[in-house]
Amino acid sequence: MTAKAAVQLRDYIRDIPDFPKPGIVFKDISPLLASGEAFASCTSQLAIHMPDDIDAIVGIESRGFLFGAALAQLTGVGFVPIRKPGKLPADTHGIDYELEYGMDRLEIHKDALSQGHKVVIVDDLLATGGTAAATVELVQTLGAEVAACLFVIELEFLKGKNRLQNVPTHSLLKY
Repeated sequence: MTAKAAVQLRDYIRDIPDFPKPGIVFKDISPLLASGEAFASCTSQLAIHMPDDIDAIVGIESRGFLFGAALAQLTGVGFVPIRKPGKLPADTHGIDYELEYGMDRLEIHKDALSQGHKVVIVDDLLATGGTAAATVELVQTLGAEVAACLFVIELEFLKGKNRLQNVPTHSLLKY
Protein backbone atom coordinates (compact mmCIF):
# COMPACT_ATOMS: atom_id res chain seq x y z
CA MET A 1 0.00 0.00 0.00
CA THR A 2 1.23 3.46 -0.73
CA ALA A 3 0.64 6.59 1.29
CA LYS A 4 -0.55 9.83 -0.23
CA ALA A 5 2.71 11.74 -0.16
CA ALA A 6 1.13 15.14 -0.79
CA VAL A 7 -0.50 15.26 2.66
CA GLN A 8 1.71 16.46 5.49
CA LEU A 9 0.03 14.99 8.59
CA ARG A 10 1.84 17.41 10.90
CA ASP A 11 -0.15 20.24 9.27
CA TYR A 12 -3.34 18.65 10.67
CA ILE A 13 -2.23 18.43 14.31
CA ARG A 14 -2.86 21.48 16.44
CA ASP A 15 -1.41 22.33 19.82
CA ILE A 16 -3.82 23.20 22.62
CA PRO A 17 -1.84 24.77 25.49
CA ASP A 18 -2.75 24.03 29.10
CA PHE A 19 -5.11 21.15 28.29
CA PRO A 20 -6.20 19.10 30.16
CA LYS A 21 -4.21 20.91 32.85
CA PRO A 22 -1.69 23.77 33.07
CA GLY A 23 1.69 22.97 31.57
CA ILE A 24 0.42 20.31 29.15
CA VAL A 25 0.42 20.98 25.40
CA PHE A 26 -2.29 18.70 24.00
CA LYS A 27 -1.78 17.35 20.48
CA ASP A 28 -5.27 17.65 18.98
CA ILE A 29 -6.02 15.27 16.09
CA SER A 30 -9.47 16.74 15.39
CA PRO A 31 -8.31 18.63 12.26
CA LEU A 32 -6.77 15.41 10.91
CA LEU A 33 -10.02 13.51 11.45
CA ALA A 34 -12.03 16.33 9.87
CA SER A 35 -10.07 16.10 6.62
CA GLY A 36 -11.00 13.06 4.55
CA GLU A 37 -7.74 13.34 2.63
CA ALA A 38 -5.57 13.61 5.75
CA PHE A 39 -7.40 10.80 7.57
CA ALA A 40 -7.11 8.52 4.53
CA SER A 41 -3.42 9.37 4.19
CA CYS A 42 -2.83 8.68 7.88
CA THR A 43 -4.53 5.28 7.64
CA SER A 44 -2.55 4.41 4.50
CA GLN A 45 0.70 5.41 6.20
CA LEU A 46 -0.12 3.21 9.20
CA ALA A 47 -0.86 0.30 6.84
CA ILE A 48 2.65 0.54 5.37
CA HIS A 49 4.01 -0.52 8.76
CA MET A 50 1.70 -3.52 9.21
CA PRO A 51 3.49 -6.87 9.37
CA ASP A 52 2.20 -9.67 7.14
CA ASP A 53 -0.36 -12.28 8.21
CA ILE A 54 -2.13 -10.22 10.84
CA ASP A 55 -5.33 -11.71 12.28
CA ALA A 56 -6.68 -8.58 13.97
CA ILE A 57 -6.15 -4.92 14.73
CA VAL A 58 -6.49 -4.13 18.43
CA GLY A 59 -7.66 -0.55 19.07
CA ILE A 60 -7.30 1.16 22.44
CA GLU A 61 -10.27 3.18 23.69
CA SER A 62 -11.13 5.68 22.45
CA ARG A 63 -9.12 7.33 19.71
CA GLY A 64 -7.42 4.03 18.91
CA PHE A 65 -10.87 2.88 17.76
CA LEU A 66 -10.90 5.53 15.03
CA PHE A 67 -7.54 4.63 13.52
CA GLY A 68 -7.74 0.93 14.32
CA ALA A 69 -11.15 0.40 12.73
CA ALA A 70 -10.16 2.37 9.62
CA LEU A 71 -6.93 0.34 9.36
CA ALA A 72 -8.81 -2.94 9.84
CA GLN A 73 -11.24 -2.00 7.07
CA LEU A 74 -8.42 -0.93 4.75
CA THR A 75 -6.43 -4.12 5.28
CA GLY A 76 -9.36 -6.55 5.49
CA VAL A 77 -8.66 -7.89 8.98
CA GLY A 78 -10.87 -7.92 12.07
CA PHE A 79 -11.01 -5.26 14.75
CA VAL A 80 -10.85 -5.94 18.51
CA PRO A 81 -11.63 -3.13 20.96
CA ILE A 82 -9.79 -2.65 24.25
CA ARG A 83 -12.22 -0.87 26.56
CA LYS A 84 -12.44 0.76 29.93
CA PRO A 85 -14.22 -1.27 32.65
CA GLY A 86 -17.89 -2.12 32.29
CA LYS A 87 -18.16 -1.28 28.58
CA LEU A 88 -17.96 -4.78 27.05
CA PRO A 89 -21.08 -6.96 27.25
CA ALA A 90 -19.59 -10.50 27.32
CA ASP A 91 -17.08 -12.13 29.69
CA THR A 92 -13.92 -10.04 29.92
CA HIS A 93 -10.34 -10.31 31.02
CA GLY A 94 -8.89 -7.14 32.53
CA ILE A 95 -5.66 -5.60 33.65
CA ASP A 96 -5.02 -2.84 36.17
CA TYR A 97 -2.12 -0.54 35.39
CA GLU A 98 -0.45 2.50 36.87
CA LEU A 99 -0.76 6.00 35.47
CA GLU A 100 1.38 8.95 36.49
CA TYR A 101 -1.55 10.14 38.65
CA GLY A 102 -3.20 6.89 39.80
CA MET A 103 -4.52 3.59 38.50
CA ASP A 104 -6.65 2.60 35.53
CA ARG A 105 -8.05 -0.60 34.05
CA LEU A 106 -8.50 -2.00 30.54
CA GLU A 107 -10.62 -4.96 29.44
CA ILE A 108 -10.99 -7.26 26.45
CA HIS A 109 -13.55 -9.94 25.66
CA LYS A 110 -12.13 -13.31 26.73
CA ASP A 111 -13.01 -14.82 23.36
CA ALA A 112 -11.68 -11.92 21.24
CA LEU A 113 -8.26 -13.48 20.67
CA SER A 114 -6.65 -16.82 21.28
CA GLN A 115 -3.40 -18.75 21.07
CA GLY A 116 -1.71 -18.19 17.72
CA HIS A 117 -3.47 -14.98 16.77
CA LYS A 118 -1.08 -12.33 15.48
CA VAL A 119 -2.21 -8.75 16.14
CA VAL A 120 -1.24 -5.11 15.71
CA ILE A 121 -2.10 -2.65 18.47
CA VAL A 122 -3.13 0.83 17.28
CA ASP A 123 -3.60 4.08 19.17
CA ASP A 124 -3.41 7.77 18.37
CA LEU A 125 -0.71 8.68 20.87
CA LEU A 126 2.28 7.11 22.61
CA ALA A 127 3.14 9.17 25.68
CA THR A 128 4.48 7.41 28.80
CA GLY A 129 3.65 3.98 27.36
CA GLY A 130 1.59 2.76 30.32
CA THR A 131 -1.63 2.16 28.39
CA ALA A 132 0.17 0.55 25.46
CA ALA A 133 2.25 -1.72 27.72
CA ALA A 134 -0.89 -2.79 29.60
CA THR A 135 -2.60 -3.54 26.28
CA VAL A 136 0.35 -5.67 25.14
CA GLU A 137 0.16 -7.64 28.39
CA LEU A 138 -3.61 -8.02 28.11
CA VAL A 139 -3.37 -9.36 24.54
CA GLN A 140 -0.56 -11.74 25.49
CA THR A 141 -2.61 -13.05 28.42
CA LEU A 142 -5.11 -14.36 25.87
CA GLY A 143 -2.28 -16.16 24.06
CA ALA A 144 -2.00 -13.81 21.10
CA GLU A 145 1.24 -12.42 19.69
CA VAL A 146 1.69 -8.66 19.37
CA ALA A 147 3.46 -8.23 16.02
CA ALA A 148 3.65 -4.43 16.26
CA CYS A 149 2.33 -1.29 17.94
CA LEU A 150 1.43 1.60 15.64
CA PHE A 151 0.80 5.17 16.72
CA VAL A 152 -0.08 8.35 14.89
CA ILE A 153 1.90 10.53 17.35
CA GLU A 154 4.74 9.82 19.75
CA LEU A 155 5.86 12.25 22.45
CA GLU A 156 9.50 11.12 22.45
CA PHE A 157 10.50 13.14 25.50
CA LEU A 158 8.23 10.93 27.66
CA LYS A 159 10.13 7.79 26.56
CA GLY A 160 7.05 5.59 26.26
CA LYS A 161 8.77 3.44 23.65
CA ASN A 162 11.06 2.15 26.41
CA ARG A 163 8.09 0.29 27.90
CA LEU A 164 7.52 -1.49 24.58
CA GLN A 165 11.08 -2.74 24.00
CA ASN A 166 10.04 -6.28 23.02
CA VAL A 167 7.51 -5.12 20.42
CA PRO A 168 8.26 -3.45 17.08
CA THR A 169 6.86 0.08 17.41
CA HIS A 170 6.30 2.76 14.81
CA SER A 171 4.94 6.30 15.08
CA LEU A 172 4.06 8.49 12.10
CA LEU A 173 4.80 11.79 13.86
CA LYS A 174 7.31 12.43 16.63
CA TYR A 175 7.42 15.45 18.91
